[in-house]
Amino acid sequence: MRKIKVGVFTVLGLIAFSTACQSPKKETQTDLVAVANAEKSYADLQQQVMQSRAIEAMIWGMPAVNLDLMYQAMLNETACRENQMLYWSRLLDWKNQTLTPNTDVVYFTPYFDTREVGPIVLEVPPADEGAIVGTIMDAWQMPLEDIGVAGADQGKGGKYLILPPGHDGKVPAGYIVLPSQTYKGYALIRSVLKSGSEEDLAKAVAYGKRMKIYPLSQANAPSPTVYVDAAGVLYDATIKYDIRFFESLDRIVQYEPWLERDRAMIDKLRMIGIEKGKPFAPDAAQTELLNEAAAQGFTFIDGMYKEVVKGGAFAEGSRWSFPQSIAMVFKASQDQFKDPNLYPVDARGLLFSFIFFTPKRMGEGQFYLMALEDKDGQLLDGSKNYKLTVPANAPVRQYWSATLYDLRTHALIREMSHAGRSSQSPGLQVNADGSVDLYFGPQAPEGKESNWTPTDPNGQFEILFRFYGPLPSLFDKTWVLPDIEPVK
Repeated sequence: MRKIKVGVFTVLGLIAFSTACQSPKKETQTDLVAVANAEKSYADLQQQVMQSRAIEAMIWGMPAVNLDLMYQAMLNETACRENQMLYWSRLLDWKNQTLTPNTDVVYFTPYFDTREVGPIVLEVPPADEGAIVGTIMDAWQMPLEDIGVAGADQGKGGKYLILPPGHDGKVPAGYIVLPSQTYKGYALIRSVLKSGSEEDLAKAVAYGKRMKIYPLSQANAPSPTVYVDAAGVLYDATIKYDIRFFESLDRIVQYEPWLERDRAMIDKLRMIGIEKGKPFAPDAAQTELLNEAAAQGFTFIDGMYKEVVKGGAFAEGSRWSFPQSIAMVFKASQDQFKDPNLYPVDARGLLFSFIFFTPKRMGEGQFYLMALEDKDGQLLDGSKNYKLTVPANAPVRQYWSATLYDLRTHALIREMSHAGRSSQSPGLQVNADGSVDLYFGPQAPEGKESNWTPTDPNGQFEILFRFYGPLPSLFDKTWVLPDIEPVK
């Protein structure tokens, strides 16, 4: 028999012809159900992917949204505007609802915008009659430079020049030049009191008001800096875990240029309705999905926060924490995440869910320890009483403080008479050995009112212990802060 060579295309053609000649297959009920299930699965998967991307957008966008919420509070609750000087003429009380603020310094927070007016100048006075600790940051709260004694001017005073993205104009001599990748940003500036007296409070305010902010174009004859006092104003910049988070994120995307490091987010944001040059207008179903995603995002971030803080003991066996992930963000942000092998977005998102600002040089001007638990490992409960003994010879050049915050919002506990005590608090009782006993709870121990900070009996709280002008004994741990003890 003679063999016949058959090519692959011939075989395929025969198969196709044979199939075409067969009677058409009828779709069974099983087939129809399978198709319906496949379509339903895709719809479910699409919902899951959108929610996942929304949560990812929250974590990625947290520092910029954090700043935008403070900026919006300024616009909506005060008469201050960009390139002016917002400040508090009194020490902060609970009406300042920013994230873990310091209640023992005078705050100045100028918000700048270079998009229309070009480069902006921030003038800082020399440390002659006062002391400033602060940082200038971009719209992502990444540090451009520290200012004041621990900053680039080293307490000599100076003119900081903030340049807009892509600026190629001539830069005059005599300025500390800060190129920025964003148009907007702000400076977090603290005028440090020499004591807790009213006289020193007034001096700290007056010293801070020697600062100036103006466009470089007015350098030869600057207009007087506009100062707007926010003392007593309900200034709510807490993170909104609902559709408002995405509305804020959209404002940033529309206004600021895309950074090369963030280009991977462009398509992910488009899926949830945020796209440069297009309005963010979710319908009812999309709004519901984003609200649900935001709630899930809060649950995830809150859980991560507690886990990270509990696992970040500063000293062996201590409940006081300075998590390494926070240190990593501070370090990576110092050069705007230029390291191509490091971009700690998750840790950055977590960090800005409970603080605002990152310093250029951590540990020089200030340092922080945080606690969520008492000595026994239980979350701090506002219905219970606690004691913290601060040992003598605290490692600070300036002062220390212990401030309480709401564990859920990370803002000052609402409706409280005061939020903390410091080494500068008037009337603070000091023990014979130089140590100080601090008390936290719904009721002050008899005779200890000057050392007591109130708590809300219906909520949990956290404590931030600040060291201003920290000394080496803090970092080599020859001086250790004891744990918070429950008082029966």
